[in-house]
Amino acid sequence: MLRAHSLLWYYLWVAPDLILLMLAVLIWRRRLYKRFPVFLVYAVVIAVEQLTLCIADVLPSVSPTTWWYMFWTGLLAEAVVKFALIGELFSAVFGFYPALAKLGKSLISGVGVVLVLLATLAAAYTPKDNIHWIVSGAHLLEQTIYLIECGLILFLFLFAAYFKLHWSRSSFGIAVGLGISACVHLATWALIANGNFSARYRVFLDFLNLSTYHVCVLIWFYYLLVPHKSAVTSVVPSPEHHLKVWNEELERLLHQ
Repeated sequence: MLRAHSLLWYYLWVAPDLILLMLAVLIWRRRLYKRFPVFLVYAVVIAVEQLTLCIADVLPSVSPTTWWYMFWTGLLAEAVVKFALIGELFSAVFGFYPALAKLGKSLISGVGVVLVLLATLAAAYTPKDNIHWIVSGAHLLEQTIYLIECGLILFLFLFAAYFKLHWSRSSFGIAVGLGISACVHLATWALIANGNFSARYRVFLDFLNLSTYHVCVLIWFYYLLVPHKSAVTSVVPSPEHHLKVWNEELERLLHQ
């Protein structure tokens, strides 16, 4: 049943992207994009990228080399938007401290993009023959992106928990979906990039990635569109952590 290019394979490839596009339309119609504009861009970019790759996969006129170049292009675009989204989440969680939120958003977005560019150069200079370079380099780049993403999301959760910062329902749902996707994809891409597995085993890992992505899209759909029953009371950070002092000092430095 778990075969590449089977009906289940294409369902798991196409259905989440169609749901994600539907989510983007509903976010736009309900004007929810005002709170998370980058997530709207992220949803559209990811859905269009994956649907384009799926269409190219079934077209006989698209060669395997061309498909992998398309994969590289989409992967880089996805990485840039993804790190911008993590920066937006950081800004949302640190809403009580605008100076820290602005600094954190800029650092996460900027450092993430720089690390991805360095990973791209490392993957590009992998000493292998042409067609294998395209495939192995893409796997290495994918693994690096998910490693950076996992680290940033883990830092965001730990930092928010330490300072007892309040998560909004939407920002929490987006972060949980990104975190689950990043962890599972990091594990599978690390195995693919560094292990010599049989085709059957690699297909199983592909199905795991596709299924995880489907679940994460449903998580975003639920947390962004389904209303919660009771309001959550904001939790003010403990004063002994001096987070307020840091924010005031940073604002003072920025206005000098």
